[in-house]
Amino acid sequence: MSKVNPVKALLICALAWLVPGAGHLVLGRARRGLVFFVCLLALFGLGLQMDARLQSPVGLEDPLGMLRSVAQMAIGLPYLIARRYLGIEGGDVKAVMHEYGNTFTEVGGLLNILIMLDAYDTLAGRRP
Repeated sequence: MSKVNPVKALLICALAWLVPGAGHLVLGRARRGLVFFVCLLALFGLGLQMDARLQSPVGLEDPLGMLRSVAQMAIGLPYLIARRYLGIEGGDVKAVMHEYGNTFTEVGGLLNILIMLDAYDTLAGRRP
């Protein structure tokens, strides 16, 4: 295992956060990166189709809401694009699938954190 260049690690992790799977793509694991990209975008897109509410960052007065917003924002650029440029924010709370949609978008973000950590482990030589 070799010593990891901190600047390169930061860039890989930032890229992996912004675009799911991009960290693996840069590290030469194109197939894995593409699978991650497609799966996470599908998960996030399905969540939006199910009337998910994209949480805005909230303060400490609502800790559960804060965790939900952090989980959704962890998907990176898809969250920012959906919220800022597509105007997708509040889902229909009365919709039958609303909570499933919220869960899909949150899980997509949390999985992206794991994928980002996997990209770091790949860079550090901990993955074969």
